[in-house]
This record gives sequence, structure tokens and C-alpha cells, in this order.
Amino acid sequence: MTKILITSALPYVNGVKHLGNLIGSLLPADVHARFRRQIGDDVLFICATDEHGTPAELGAVRAGQDVRTFCDAQHAIQADIYRRFGLSFDHFGRTSSAQNSALTQHFYRRLDDAGLIEERKLPQVWSPTDGRFLPDRYVLGTCPHCGDPSARGDQCDQCGALLDPPELIDPRSALSGDRALEVRESRHLFLRQSQLVGALSAWIDSRSGWPSFVVSTAKGWLTADLRDRCIARDLAWGIPVPREGFADKVFYVWFDAPIGYIAATQEWAAAAPGRDWRKWWWQADDVRYVQFLGKDNIPFHTVSFPATLIGSNEPWKSVDVIKGFHWLNYEGGKFSTSRNRGIFTDQALEELPADLWRWWLIANAPESADTDFNVARFVADVNKDLADIFGNLVNRIVSFAHRAFEGRIPEGGAPDEAEHLLARELEQRIATLRRHHEAVEFRAAAAATRAIWDVANAYLQHAAPWTAIKSDRLRAAIVTRTALNLVRTCAVLAWSIVPSLSENVLHALAGEDAAPRWPCGPIADLLDGGAGTAIAPIGPLVEKISPERASHLAARFGP
Repeated sequence: MTKILITSALPYVNGVKHLGNLIGSLLPADVHARFRRQIGDDVLFICATDEHGTPAELGAVRAGQDVRTFCDAQHAIQADIYRRFGLSFDHFGRTSSAQNSALTQHFYRRLDDAGLIEERKLPQVWSPTDGRFLPDRYVLGTCPHCGDPSARGDQCDQCGALLDPPELIDPRSALSGDRALEVRESRHLFLRQSQLVGALSAWIDSRSGWPSFVVSTAKGWLTADLRDRCIARDLAWGIPVPREGFADKVFYVWFDAPIGYIAATQEWAAAAPGRDWRKWWWQADDVRYVQFLGKDNIPFHTVSFPATLIGSNEPWKSVDVIKGFHWLNYEGGKFSTSRNRGIFTDQALEELPADLWRWWLIANAPESADTDFNVARFVADVNKDLADIFGNLVNRIVSFAHRAFEGRIPEGGAPDEAEHLLARELEQRIATLRRHHEAVEFRAAAAATRAIWDVANAYLQHAAPWTAIKSDRLRAAIVTRTALNLVRTCAVLAWSIVPSLSENVLHALAGEDAAPRWPCGPIADLLDGGAGTAIAPIGPLVEKISPERASHLAARFGP
């Protein structure tokens, strides 16, 4: 049994996330966690809401709430949405937890003791109208790189450039709109990443299985002049900096947020007796750690967070595989939480079952390049893959078994060459599918799953038990038994991607309630499994999206 630690990038607490956020880290992490549980690995799947920084403060201001109340409410909303999407976190924590506060301050002290923290005076934007320093996201302006007029003081969403507020052209306060901004000096703390270039480079070179664009992005940061990172902010909400003269400052959100992976594991351990967070993070050489994140998070997870771990001189577990994703675009443009553009996860669940969204997103995951979401394409793909291929396969054979064999998996009959050929082909295709899952190749895994559904449909169409039963009941019995066991195998193999649909099939075929085990003996399962077992009736597995429904979706979600 392999110990697999899985984390996905922490979603900001401010507002419901869109489908781009979902496929950018959360959903692929869930699919991989489910698959790993199926093959018998010891899995710990950890995530949390990222609750510090200006997004939380600004969200609270807009909501007319204090920040803690705002974060409490938003965490609960997101947790409920992810539960309804079937995300199987072992723990969904919060970076505002006591564990994260203590651990962040611990790392700061370790880095300070190692000479990797330096106090510097930093030009900071001051708003006379607001009477305060304005950290990163409180400053809006024009990007000096691409000219986008809505860039923030920490990053330009249009071109992806990381920024500091004084770099913006024609800056203004996000709180008051004040343009009479001044630049004053403020004391801050810097993590001296530049002192760790050699160690970080060696660490990256020791990793394998990363997408090429993740490696090139990481090395691009290290081959350039690696800038030391400011890890303090002039905010009231956040983890206090335990240093004399810094009582009015907190740690930068990107310093404490990745530490939240460890802290959320501590929360998980504290929730039940017998759990030990250390076996996952401390001297955990037997753990394989896989991390899922969008491409905008790559610098922080390949440079800044590893610098924190390495610089502490403590035996923390660092990531083995980083699975990065490009953008999921929306009808030719970008999804954007700040601009309320795109399909948001709560809206998606209002319209259609979670598995329809899960399937399309995984089958079109932006692994090697950006992918565009289009309502018409989504409807066509879901109708074909889930209704016409998988749903039709299930409905035809289950309905036939109820008509011809009193709703039971029939006994009798001997397999002929068609069944043996089917079993051998299935073994090969299952092995291919497993390799794709192990390599975290999601589009390929969905395609391989669909191909197995196609093989099953082709077998059922060719063997035609509804024709065989007219002259050879035993032949019809073996075909029906094989097809029903084949349907069960198809559901087991698809469970990591479409868990609810798969569980409907498995329950009808008297399947298990827990994570269904990955097939290990398909020939026996196909030819002999379940004879005599009663099967429950099952209605249409997937309701096809009608033209009227498609028009409604296009009207609601169109550009």
C-alpha cells in the first residue's frame, strides 16, 4: 500500500468559484484521490479556504460584515458546493485556523534564525483619503506590461504579470477611488529567496513527472534574478508578525497560505483520535505527495513555498509531483471571479447534475494548453458521451434482464470466443486506463474510459441477447450475464470521474457502497460474476439535455 498525500490549490474565501477554478485544481485532485483509493492506496486528500489577504477584507467590506463573520459564511458556502460536486476531501480546512497561525509563526522564526529574513524599508502606497497604507489588491491601475486598465497591485489578470503596487500606472484606491496616492516608506520583512537559488534548483532537478510547462516556469524564475519576497503586509486581518515593531502588520497571504496544507492536516488529525499528521509531513519519506494547481500558482509552489520548507532546515515533506493546468476559458474570453464572468459552481449545480459538469471538465481538462468552454459543445459532448454511450449501454441491458430473466443476473450458458476476446481486450484497456490515471493524464483517462464504453456497446450490439433468446436461451443468458458484469466494470472504472452515475449503476447491480475496488480479474468478473443476483430496475441513467434546455443554458450562460 502506497501513502498518497494530495492537495489542491486553496480557493480564496471571497465568493463562489467558477468552473475554471474547479478544473484548475479541485476536480482533478478529487479524481486522482478517488482513483488512488480504488487501487488500495492510503490516501489523504487535503484542502482549505484561503482566508487572509485583501480579497477577504474587500469581500467583507462589500458584504457589510466583519472579516471573521464573512469568512465563516463563505467557507460554509464553498464547503457545501464542493460536497455537492462530489469532492471527497478528507478534510477541508481554513487558513484562519489556530493551527495555521502557530505554524506560520514557527516557520518565520526558523527562517529568521537561519538568516533568511531581512528587514527593509519598502516604498508603499498611502491613501490620504483612506488614512492608511494600501497593500497590493487595495490598489488598482494600469498594467505597465500589457496596458490593461484593471490590473491589481499584486497581479495583472490579463497578462499574468506579478506586480507591486508602485509599478501600476495611474493607480487608485480600491476602497475609496482616491487617486491622490502617495508613496511612503514602510518597514517590511523579506524572505531571502535569492540565498536559496542553488538549493531550489537542485530540488527541482530531483523531481520527476511534472508537466514540461511547470518545469520551464519554475526554472525561468530561478535562472532570472530571483527576487527576495516581501512576506509582511499593512493589514489588520491575517496572522500577526511576531517581531518587535511589527504589531500593526500581518504575514503576506502567499506566505501563510501554502503552510495551510500542513495546518489543515493538523486540523484533520485533531478531529479524531489516532490520527497523526506527522506521518504525512514530518520525515515522511514513504509518502508520495501530488499537488494540483493552476498555472498562476506555479511560482509560489515551485519557488516560494519550497524556499520556506528548505530554509527551515527541518525534515518537512516537499511535493513530488506538481500537476499544473492552463486556463479554462469561457466562450472565447476568460473566466473571472472579480468580473463575475463565466459559469459559477453554484449556478452549474442549479442547472444540471454535478456529474455532467465533472465529465466534460475532465474530458476537456486544460492540461497542455488553454481550453475554451462553449455551451453548445458542452451539450453535444454530454449528450453523446453520457446519454448515448454510457447511459444507453446501461439502460438497454438492465431493461432486457428484467424482461427476459426476471430481473436477475442469469445463470447458465458457456462463453464462446466472443466473450474471451472481449475479456482479453478489456484487460488491455483497463491497464491503459490505469497508466493514464497513475500519470495524472486526465483527458487521456476520460478518452480511455469512453473507449471502454464503446467496446461494451459494440459487444452488446453484436451479441444481441434479445435476438439470441428467441432460439437459444443459454446463449442469451451468457451474453446478458457478461453484459451486466461489463456494465458494472464500466461503472467502477468511471467512478473517479462520475461518482454519482456510477454509484446508481453499482447499487442497481447490488454493488458496494464504499469506493469500488479497481478490477483485478476481469475475465472471472465478466464470465462468472453475480449469477443469480437480483438487480434493481433503473430508469434512464442520464436524461439527455433537450434542445429547449440547451437554449435555456445558452441564454443564461452565453457570452
